[in-house]
Amino acid sequence: EWGELVVDMAPKVLAVSDKLPIRTAGPVHKGKVRAVYWLTSEDSKRLISERGYDVTPNAQLAVMVISDRISAYECIWRGKDGLNGVPGKGAALNAISNHWFKLFKEKGLADSHILEVPHPLVWVVQRARPVLIEAIARQYITGSMWRSYVKGERIFCGISLPDGLEKDSKLDKLLITPSTKGILKGIPGVPEQDDVNVSRADIASNFAAFQFQSANDIEMYERLLSEGFEVIAGELAKIQQIFVDTKFEFGYVTGKDGVDKLIYMDEVGTPDSSRIWDMAAYKESGKVIENSKECFRKLLQAHFPDPDILLNKDRMAERTPLAEDNELPTEMLLEVSRVYVELAEKITGVPIEVPADPEAEIIAVLRDTFKLIDPQ
Repeated sequence: EWGELVVDMAPKVLAVSDKLPIRTAGPVHKGKVRAVYWLTSEDSKRLISERGYDVTPNAQLAVMVISDRISAYECIWRGKDGLNGVPGKGAALNAISNHWFKLFKEKGLADSHILEVPHPLVWVVQRARPVLIEAIARQYITGSMWRSYVKGERIFCGISLPDGLEKDSKLDKLLITPSTKGILKGIPGVPEQDDVNVSRADIASNFAAFQFQSANDIEMYERLLSEGFEVIAGELAKIQQIFVDTKFEFGYVTGKDGVDKLIYMDEVGTPDSSRIWDMAAYKESGKVIENSKECFRKLLQAHFPDPDILLNKDRMAERTPLAEDNELPTEMLLEVSRVYVELAEKITGVPIEVPADPEAEIIAVLRDTFKLIDPQ
């Protein structure tokens, strides 16, 4: 039934999110799954006034549009029969992030960059100055950390792990294992490449290079990461899910009072940015059932005869054509769709409405309500 429903929706997947006719102040920024449209100063000021956003009057705003594309192993993947994404994925991710961001604010942790949600695939956000750290927290030893541990590595981001740990086991405490966001140059001991692990000492000695405004803000980001992790872990436990590990991002915005503050940005606690396991299966037998993008990675590894191409960074030249030249089975993308939508509905407690004609709906609301698209 789910499969039949989704096949009907295949043409309605939003695979391209960076071609909308939105008025902008410059080129559209296209990420792996989101496109960011930076608004003109005139449109930003007008919306701040009309919509009553709680930001400084001269803040720059953006419209962020999430697609249904799916990336893994640094490639974008697509399916057969024109299924160029995962039905419902964008709406599920946005709904989950919105839910956690609201909860963080209610619990007095910090604000996020989101100002309004005009459509399930769209956020109006204020521009933040990002901290150049992928803020990663791990409660279990699995994935890349386990692969390194098995090879004998014991120090991760300056933190020593003991011998004798078992695969997928719970760690004694939450580990904060940050990595670089982008290529950072001129930092002693930090290789000039994207996504390399850094220690707390690296960050503390070079906080300005990581775009922290003060050394004290390192402690603040660690607190917001740890407390945010605990909030999500507690809520997921109520729906029989384990929060395994996750990546947060942080940035600065200037408040109405003219004071800069550290906020959450990008997305939080989603199956794209986190590992989430089924609690019952893990407790009963230690079996891992992935309810995150990790399920898609495992499906990819099983699908291709040589999964080392996916896992080995030195084989990127082979991996890129693998993604470009292969259409994945429809069932694989439908399984990911089921995992994402079901998880989002459990977390939020409301049905995920998969837009019937996403592009037309987005254009209509941004044209008629927000006046960001000129009438044809």
